Order: sequence, then C-alpha cells, then structure tokens
Amino acid sequence: MTELGRIIAARIAATGPMTLAEYMAECLLHPDHGYYTTRTPFGVAGDFTTAPEISQMFGELLGLSLAQAWLDQGAPAPFTLAELGPGRGTLMADVLRATRAVPGFHAGAQVVLLEASPALRAQQRKRLEPHAITHAGQIDDLPEQPLFLLANEFFDALPIHQFQFDGTVWRERLVGVQDGRLAFGLSDPIHQTLDIPAFNDPVPGRVVEVCPAARPYAETIGHRIRDHCGAALIADYGGWRSTGDTFQALRRHAFADPLAEPGLADLTAHVDFEALARMCGLPHVFTKQGLFLSRLGVDARAARLAQSLTGPALQSHLAAHRRLTHPEEMGSLFKVLGLFRPGTAPPPGFA
Repeated sequence: MTELGRIIAARIAATGPMTLAEYMAECLLHPDHGYYTTRTPFGVAGDFTTAPEISQMFGELLGLSLAQAWLDQGAPAPFTLAELGPGRGTLMADVLRATRAVPGFHAGAQVVLLEASPALRAQQRKRLEPHAITHAGQIDDLPEQPLFLLANEFFDALPIHQFQFDGTVWRERLVGVQDGRLAFGLSDPIHQTLDIPAFNDPVPGRVVEVCPAARPYAETIGHRIRDHCGAALIADYGGWRSTGDTFQALRRHAFADPLAEPGLADLTAHVDFEALARMCGLPHVFTKQGLFLSRLGVDARAARLAQSLTGPALQSHLAAHRRLTHPEEMGSLFKVLGLFRPGTAPPPGFA
C-alpha cells in the first residue's frame, strides 16, 4: 500500500468508510501525496495525453469557434478568456496563436487560468509568454464581465458520488478496509435521492453517479454568461446522462485498479453532460467531438498542415488527426457541450 493508502486506511479506521468523492479528493489533491500535487501527469512520460497535446488543431479550432461567438455577440471588451484546468498551457497557447488575426480579440481579452498547482502555473506562464495572464484559485475569482471559456478534460476529474440500487433501496457506494486492503462497500439505505432523471429508473444493480463538485463551476459560468454575455465550450468524455459505473484509474496510459495505489494513478469518471447543462442553466448544444471538429474544418486544416510534412512527422500528424476525430478513438467517446447567452447564436461547430 502506498503512503497515501496508509493515511486513508488510518482515517477509515478512525472515522469509518468514506464516500467515493472523499476518496477521490484525497487521492488527487492531498497536499503531500495527492496525484495532482506531486506530479505532472501529461504526455508520453506521464499517465495520459489530452487532445491539445495530441495536435495543435484541437486548440486552434476551439479558439476560432470561441472567437466567432465573441464576434457574433458584438465583440464586447474587455472580456474574460478563461480556461479551467489548463495543464501545461498547450490549449491556451494554440487558442491565442489561432486568434491573433481576429480584430480586437487579443486587445479585449483578459486571459484567466483556473489552476491550483504552483508547478503547473509556472509552466503555463512560460508557455504563454509574452501574453499577460492571470491565475485564479477559485471559479468565483473570474471577473464580473463577459466570459468566453474553455474546459477540456476538467470536469471528469472532479470527485463523484456513486449510488447503487439493491433491488429495494438506494445505497451509497463507500470505500472501506477489508483484510488489510481498501475495498468497496455500500452504506445504509438512502431514503431521499437527488432530483435527477437517472434516479427515476431503479433497476436492481444500477449505479448512478452524481458530481456535486461541478455545481459551483457550472453556476458561476451560468451567472457570468447570463448576466453579461459570452459562451463556453466544454470538451470531455462521457454522455448525455449518467449510465452506470464509470469510475476508473489510469497509470502509464493503461487502466489500473482505482483502489490499489492511491496517489499514483489518475482517477476520473465520465461526465454527465445533462446534469452539467442543467446546473449551468443556459441554452446549450451538444455533439460528439469528431463531428464538432469536422464541422469546424479539421479535415481541411489537417490536409494543409500535411503539405509541409514527410516521413515520420507526416505519419504522426495523420495519426493525431485520426485519434481526435475517428469514432473508434476520441471522436465518439469525447463530447463537446456548447453554452451561450439566451437570445444569442450558439458557437460554431454544432448542427
């Protein structure tokens, strides 16, 4: 068992089993042993590779979609250009490069990155030079002004709760200790469930996942866009409604036991986009990532970039294009949710 595993086991021994949300928060954010506080997980040398790290085309097209939404809403200035969980700054760097020719966009943009990790903040400053950026620690720190926001693989890492129907009642899934190892168990009966559609079909064995941690982000995004103006593009893996147990661990680009090595593996769950859209309270559009990128012209962009490439570089570029868009890779599993102010047009890229 890892050092964090021993800490968690001791806490369980003292106070009883913990919820899955509590377990995820400890594993990902523990100040001394948490996954995100002790390592840089991105890229080939890490545990997973996100879309912006796969190809510049992803960030370019999302940036241009957001810039067009800004133009469609009258090019308000100043405005907040924000990203949640910006990693190494790759996505925002591609966005800023692709939008530099959009008249007034850079002059009006106040770039705000929501990032808690000091190490990643340093990488982001270096990657985004010479652009002026501001770091925010909380979603409420976003300025009270028009908001144009990106979030890629952010909501999947927020802690979730799981509930399971045993044929008679709902129970919450908990993490406890059995035979000296961390193990899953179930709580006493839950007599009042949350007001979400997934609870309305109680099939024996069914698991429902909920993410209360997403609410403050969603509500603040909704308030900023509704009260001022703006749009948001949220790309992540998941579906329109919670569909069972999707809790998983990734280590060295492979699935792992989520209870085996706390603090050493990334823990995520599929995003319930229906619940997220309801929390935001804004008009929304929703589609698969592959379709979204295709509608924005990713095929033409890929062909243009390919003209200057040969050999291994060309093969890598073609593989990246396939990985982002093909239904058997990220094209169908990953979705894009577009949010926009009532009475305005949705961002480009949707039907």
